[in-house]
Amino acid sequence: MVDFQTPQGGTIGIADAPIAALRDSLRGSLLLPEDAGYDAARSLWNAMIDRRPAAIVRAAGAADVMQAVNFARENKLLLAVKGAGHNIAGKAACDGGLMLDLSAMKSVRVDPVARMARVEPGALLSDFDRETQAFGLSTPTGINSTTGMAGLTLGGGFGWQSRKRGLTIDNLQSVDMVLASGELVQASATQNPDLFWAVRGGGGNFGVVTSFEYRLHPLGPQVLAGLIVYPFAQARQVFDGYRKFTAAASDDMTAWMVMRKAPPLPFLPAEVHGKEVIVVAFCWIGEPAQGEAMAQTLRSFGTPVGEHVGPMPFAGWQTAFDPLLQPGARNYWKSHDFKMLNADVERILCDAIVKLPTEECEAFIGHLGGQVNRTAVADTAYPHRDAEFVLNVHTRWRDAGDDRRCIDWARGLFDALTPHATGGVYVNFMPEDEAQRVATGAYGSNYARLAALKARYDPTNLFSQNQNILPKA
Repeated sequence: MVDFQTPQGGTIGIADAPIAALRDSLRGSLLLPEDAGYDAARSLWNAMIDRRPAAIVRAAGAADVMQAVNFARENKLLLAVKGAGHNIAGKAACDGGLMLDLSAMKSVRVDPVARMARVEPGALLSDFDRETQAFGLSTPTGINSTTGMAGLTLGGGFGWQSRKRGLTIDNLQSVDMVLASGELVQASATQNPDLFWAVRGGGGNFGVVTSFEYRLHPLGPQVLAGLIVYPFAQARQVFDGYRKFTAAASDDMTAWMVMRKAPPLPFLPAEVHGKEVIVVAFCWIGEPAQGEAMAQTLRSFGTPVGEHVGPMPFAGWQTAFDPLLQPGARNYWKSHDFKMLNADVERILCDAIVKLPTEECEAFIGHLGGQVNRTAVADTAYPHRDAEFVLNVHTRWRDAGDDRRCIDWARGLFDALTPHATGGVYVNFMPEDEAQRVATGAYGSNYARLAALKARYDPTNLFSQNQNILPKA
C-alpha cells in the first residue's frame, strides 16, 4: 500500500497491485521513496524546495506520460510535472503526490534544410544549443544553459536573440501534448489553435507537452558578446548611458545590466572581488564590424575596471552565467516589468545594492522591446508586449538561517519599485508565494480566455502544480 495525497489535501491509499501494474506499463521507471535514484529524481534547482512525492514516474516517452496522467486522474492524486526542475517556484515537485519526471526525455532533432527542431521536454538549453549550433542555427531561448527548454517555452522565453526574433513562443510551430483526459494531441496554428494559443505563455496549466517544434534562424556559431564591469561608484552615469543606449539600440543588440558584488573573475583585479559592481552584459547578433562600434559605446558609460569582450561561440556565451547559478543554493526572486527606467528606479536600485544581504544576491535588468513588442497582446497567452525591461531581484544564499533576511530584502526592494513598474510580471520569474499575481500580473487581459480554456481542457484542475489558472467557464 502506498499513501498518496489528493489535490484537496486528503490521503488515499493505493494497493501494491495497481502500483506494480503502473510500473510494468512504463518504458521508463517508477520510483518509490526507498528506491535508488528517488532523491536525485525529486531534487530541484532551488534548494529551498525539498518535497517528497509518494511516487515518481520517470518517463521515457509520450506513452509513459499518458500512463502517469491517467493514473493520477483515475485515482484523484496530486500531480506535479518536472521538466528540468529549474523553475524558482519549485512547483515541479509535490509532497505526497505523484511526480512525473520528464528529465530523461532529452532528444533534440534538427532539420537543417527546413530549419526546424523537434525537442523533448527534458532537454536543457545546452542540449538545444549543442545540436542547433552544429548547423549554425538557433532560436531565441534564455541565458543560462542549465535552464529547461520546456518551462522556458511554456512561460514565454526570452534572451539574447529576442529583440530581433521575438520570444521563444513566437518561434514555436507546434507541440505534442497529453491532456488531462490522457489523450495525446497536436496543437499548432491549424490544429487545436486555441490550445496552441494557451500554451504559448500559459505555463503547464493545459497538459504535458511531450514534444516542441521550433523554427530556427541562422546564428553564429560565433557572436560578439561579453561583460563590461564598472565600479558601483559610477552606477549613476552607467545608468544614464544605458538608458540612452537601449533607447536607440538596433534589434541586433541586447544589453542587460547586473548589479551585485563582483565574483573572483580572472579578468577583474583582485581588489574588486567582493565589491559592488555594475555589469553590462551584451550580445550582438548582427554584422561583426558594426558590433565593435556598439561595444565601444558600451565601454564609454564610465571607466571600466575590467571586461571580457570579443567574438566567441554562441553556445559558450550561453554558459557565461552558469557558474553563478549552479543548483544547491537557496533562492528567492521578485520581479517587475518596466516601460522605462526612470531616475526613481535608478535611485532605489542604487540604494538597495549597497545593502546586499549575501555575496550571491543581485538585481538584473533584462533588455526587451524590439521584435518582442511587435506581436499583439491577444496573439499569445503571454501578454507583456509593452515591456521594455524586466527586472529580477534575485536573492541567493546557503544557510537557512539567512532566509528571513534575504527574503525581506527582496520584498523591500520590490515594494519600493512597485509604483514605477507596469504591474506585469513574467510568469517564470514568480516565486511560489505569488498566487495573487497570476490573474492580473502574469496574464492581465488574457486571463479570462485562459480560465475558459482551462475549464475546457482541464476542468478538474489536474494540472494545478504551477502558477495556476483556475478553470472558469
